[in-house]
Amino acid sequence: MKILDLPIPKPVKEFLLNIDFSDLYPPQEDAIESGILDGKNLVLASPTASGKTLVAEILGLSHILTSKGKVIYLCPLRALANEKFEEFKKYSSIKKPNGKQVSVGLTTGDFDSVDSWLGKFDIIVTTNEKADSLLRHRFDWISEVSLVVVDEVHLINDGNRGPTLEVVLARLIHINPQLQILALSATIKNVKEIADWLKANYVTTEWRPVVLKEGTLLSQEIFYKDGSTKKIKRTTYNSTINLALACVKSGGQALVFASTRKSSVNLAMKIANSLYDLLTPPIKRTLIQEAEKILRATEKTRTSEFLAKLVTKGTAFHHAGLVNVHRRLIEDLFRQGKIKILTATPTLASGVNLPARTVIIHDYRRWIPGYGNFPISVLDYKQMAGRAGRPKYDKIGESILVSKTPDEADFLMDNYLLSSPEKIWSKLAVEKVIRSHVLSTIASGYAQTVTGVFDFFKRTFYAHQYSITTIQRIISKILQYLYDHEMLEIYGNDLVATRFGKRVSELYIDPLSALIINDSLKQKPLQLTNLSFLNLIMQTPDMGPMIRPYSHEIDKLAILAEKHKKELFKEIPTPWDDNIAFQEFLGEYKTALILENWIEEESEDNLTEQFSIQSGDLYRVIENAKWLLHATSELSKLSKLKKISSMISILNERVSKGIKSELLPLVRLEGIGRIRGRILYNKGYQSPNDIKIASLEELTNLPSIGLRLAIKLKKQVGSTIPKDYLEKITDQKVWKQESLSEY
Repeated sequence: MKILDLPIPKPVKEFLLNIDFSDLYPPQEDAIESGILDGKNLVLASPTASGKTLVAEILGLSHILTSKGKVIYLCPLRALANEKFEEFKKYSSIKKPNGKQVSVGLTTGDFDSVDSWLGKFDIIVTTNEKADSLLRHRFDWISEVSLVVVDEVHLINDGNRGPTLEVVLARLIHINPQLQILALSATIKNVKEIADWLKANYVTTEWRPVVLKEGTLLSQEIFYKDGSTKKIKRTTYNSTINLALACVKSGGQALVFASTRKSSVNLAMKIANSLYDLLTPPIKRTLIQEAEKILRATEKTRTSEFLAKLVTKGTAFHHAGLVNVHRRLIEDLFRQGKIKILTATPTLASGVNLPARTVIIHDYRRWIPGYGNFPISVLDYKQMAGRAGRPKYDKIGESILVSKTPDEADFLMDNYLLSSPEKIWSKLAVEKVIRSHVLSTIASGYAQTVTGVFDFFKRTFYAHQYSITTIQRIISKILQYLYDHEMLEIYGNDLVATRFGKRVSELYIDPLSALIINDSLKQKPLQLTNLSFLNLIMQTPDMGPMIRPYSHEIDKLAILAEKHKKELFKEIPTPWDDNIAFQEFLGEYKTALILENWIEEESEDNLTEQFSIQSGDLYRVIENAKWLLHATSELSKLSKLKKISSMISILNERVSKGIKSELLPLVRLEGIGRIRGRILYNKGYQSPNDIKIASLEELTNLPSIGLRLAIKLKKQVGSTIPKDYLEKITDQKVWKQESLSEY
């Protein structure tokens, strides 16, 4: 089927033809034939790189150009949302019937915001959690949405993210029963069940633009599931590395999945020296320049220096311990073919699109805290294997599981290569998971009675898979809980959220988190300090996993906590009464202590070294703390604790930037963060007015400032810039030499 033959708006056809899309892939043809252009819902389950996104783009543009309405594109992760946003932006040159161009918006953060500005966009790319937050605020432009695209719909199976996606879809269908839904996935066993839930047609196919060969590696020989074999040259003692090097020698790239962060780093380190000799001189020179970008992107740390060193040798590692900017740089370098071998943890498999000629699963077990090493699911394996084969570059992609013994090779063949992925099951019926969704259903006006709440949850995938009666008991228990804690009021048959309950829902926090915060604020510690509030938010379930203490830290942390116990909102548990509670407390205290050091301007490198953490973990804690400090400030306003609310607001600003309070006036200027702010302050520029009266020459000569930023700062504080300086910044050399990146 050809693009020209499709019943879609002419501007869409012309645009696709101009970017060399003329013929549809088989899965795309099947999707069109299923009736999506006639408004039918569809679940499209086809392998990675088989063209699912183009189906969404064609359908979305058809909605926009035929005045059907707006499009919401749901993603499970921020990184994936950013990637899809960049993909959709290419369509911004297409004009709508009213003469305006197609517009694309992105929103992934700030859960306590209605984001009314999104209403001006035709395509809104967002995460499932942000969409849930927007729905709680009842944004006006939702009535204009006519199409929802759900990426990675199989993640309904995920215990953390799945319930939110399920509720978001149920809410959207509740608001607009005529809404068209396009659900995308690479692997779904019970696709008909999901399609029935969404009242959709479904298309399943194993077709791929690049043929996938799956096998197991034992020593130096690959055994493929089609019965063929292949020998690998032995270069090192590690068969995983030998296979990756063989891939590079043949002109490909390899993606190696390791079970832990440590394993991924160690593999990259072992690969580096062997790989370097295979690189051409031009690539080596290019990689040196790319490594410099990594060093300049953030405050320099041991991790960034080590990562940059690996990049110069053509390899790198990728895991959640890296900061976002480093992950993006590594992803771009791999896409560009500059990094030849990338080691990664399995989280990459459900994230951004990074195809490789060869995917190697170094270890099929994954560490689960509290349980030990467990084999990955077939679904997880299929997600990793789906990365094999680069469209337009490879005719064949390989997915190889590494085995250590013949018995293990047989096990991997039977249980992964020759097996189907597991069924997808709803994870909604867990009290701590569903609690906030029950509250938001009432607080946002989606239901006003107990019957109405039950009717809403009848729309979920859980109710479709089981029945509403199996979840009614949990919902009833939660309603009683919310009433007992003054988040709901009952008037006859009507349920009404209290002011407190409504605000908790809008803040997008667990009702239990709100109660912990509220109850604690009513019983202030003897000394109220920043540590008091930092330790308070650590006690909430929304904070996520704490930075656990190592055995050698326990005594020191216990002594420090005892020294500061007057500042804490709760009693310190004793290890001989409840050792588990004591260990949990130490994790909370350690995490709070990290943030306290952060706002005292301890360097990132010192923090990661002192507390044995990685930069990505530090920034995860910072992001979660900002969200919960904002919520704490807002809840303290409700309780008329204005002084406490003000203290927390200032603390939140300091956590956001990692600064002492004296730098607050400076870091509110665009382009100034903790590093530049401290440089300015120590040189005597301690307020915006000091910058206003300073000369451009003085500012330009400061480390890390430069002419371009100096002019930007002077404009922000209301200074007039001399004409000769404005002419000077048009010099391309000046623009290229100076960087606006801030640490």
